[in-house]
Amino acid sequence: MFATYCALSEVHHDSVDITDFHIGGGADLGIDGIAIILNGTPINSVEEVQGQMDSSGHVDVMFMFVQAKSSSSFSGESIANFLDGVDEFFSENPRLPMNDRVVSLRLIMEEVYANSSKFKKSKPVCRVCYATTGRWTDDPYLIAKVEKSVDVLRSTNLFSDVQFVPMGADELQEAYQRSKNSVTAEFAFANKVLLPPIDGVDEAYFGWISATEYLKIIEDGVGGVRKSLFTDNVRDFQSYNPVNTEIYSTIESKNDRGRFVVLNNGITIVARSLSTTRDKVIISDYQIVNGCQTSHVLFEAKEYVDETVHVPVKVIATQNEDVVNRIVTATNRQTQVTTDDLHARLGFAKKLESYFVAHDDKERLYLERRSRQYAAVQGIEKVRIVTKPQLIKAFAGMFLNEPHRALGYSGELDPWVGSKIFNDLHKLEPYYTAAYAHYKLEFFFRNGAIDSVYKPARFHLLMIVRSQVAGPAIPDLTTRKAEKYSQTICESLWDGAKALKAFSDATQVVDKVVQIEDLSRDYAKARPFLDDINAQLGTVPLRGGSA
Repeated sequence: MFATYCALSEVHHDSVDITDFHIGGGADLGIDGIAIILNGTPINSVEEVQGQMDSSGHVDVMFMFVQAKSSSSFSGESIANFLDGVDEFFSENPRLPMNDRVVSLRLIMEEVYANSSKFKKSKPVCRVCYATTGRWTDDPYLIAKVEKSVDVLRSTNLFSDVQFVPMGADELQEAYQRSKNSVTAEFAFANKVLLPPIDGVDEAYFGWISATEYLKIIEDGVGGVRKSLFTDNVRDFQSYNPVNTEIYSTIESKNDRGRFVVLNNGITIVARSLSTTRDKVIISDYQIVNGCQTSHVLFEAKEYVDETVHVPVKVIATQNEDVVNRIVTATNRQTQVTTDDLHARLGFAKKLESYFVAHDDKERLYLERRSRQYAAVQGIEKVRIVTKPQLIKAFAGMFLNEPHRALGYSGELDPWVGSKIFNDLHKLEPYYTAAYAHYKLEFFFRNGAIDSVYKPARFHLLMIVRSQVAGPAIPDLTTRKAEKYSQTICESLWDGAKALKAFSDATQVVDKVVQIEDLSRDYAKARPFLDDINAQLGTVPLRGGSA
């Protein structure tokens, strides 16, 4: 799992539960970790593939495979067996036994290729990472063994590129250290003007840089765009709509690309720290708050980028979150995004962040509003970091009685942000309660106190615990009653023994509805499963009968 974490952190920069990508345990094709990454997001279900397709209309895919050995050397035979397992994963007629997790990932893979018409510019990338505690020395024998197996994968014609990545002790250590640090970029910014002093802003520059320098800011080093740089953009890349098509055409044209700097509105970068040395600028912990579309098109068209292409850029260094929020709101006004949406995504999340950390040590959680926000902070357990997508799902399952939706594509709940979720009138306590319940349940899954076979129903378990501990009737979330209701649940969750009993009792409700061997993600996503859970809780009639 450590090797998988290190490999995944090189291409995906947000916090994840690494157990979602761990495969080992028998019938695993000799593979320890698999991640299927679409448009920068690790995918765990067929529904999420469909959601990505529906929301963006295009797909950029990486298949990542990880194998880790405690050996201090790289074994040619072991590497070959690992790559054979990867080849078997993509086989139309696999012969080796596969466990349920591998089978489910193959279904996701098949759904990806079923939508091959939406591949952006090329086929998926296959990235194969082999880790040991030793040192990779470019041994000719090992290189020959690797090339022989990689050629087999290339011959399938399924990939635009097959990358073999040897990770020895040094590479693992370096990847881990990078994962703990905020994103940093250094670029040449000779043509800049220092703006006058601005209240709440440490430094601000306006000017233009070459497009090749700008690409250094947004590339992840392994052939992709750092998606985490755009989380403060309310809109993700919108594929090739008329505006983006025009941007691409401008860069593609020899006659027009030199005019790009005057035809484009430019990029706004907000950094938490900034330093300059002559014409060089170093920024860290930064977000591109305006220019998501331009950035992606530049990356897509980089084969046409030359010394004539320049980009208007505004770089702002500030630690003031109110200033950041104002900048994001102002720079997103040209898109069809309401002020309420922006406030919900920024202002309410900020209040939640403060509320989460205000709790005592054992009850404290950390809401990650920015990618790797807490990566460099010492003494914080990774498991106590809550991402916004995780919080939205936990809250929807526990307090909106929509656990089946929480299991689906994360973007499915986005339309509710600002109304049913992150409503500025809502009390903060229910959000913390949902986050802490999710944290506690994951803790029980990890230590085996609750069998991980119940994971497909984890959001149903949150709903059941809420109902059984505090009562099925959820008070208006804008009232004091919601505070007291949430407090009742928290008092049980904060007590380890009571929390374990609450979740154990919840699994018994699931047992009454479905045989545990039949519990799958697809089964849990179905509305009838939720109806039967509610029937067991006495809140709705049984399907086709009475409670």
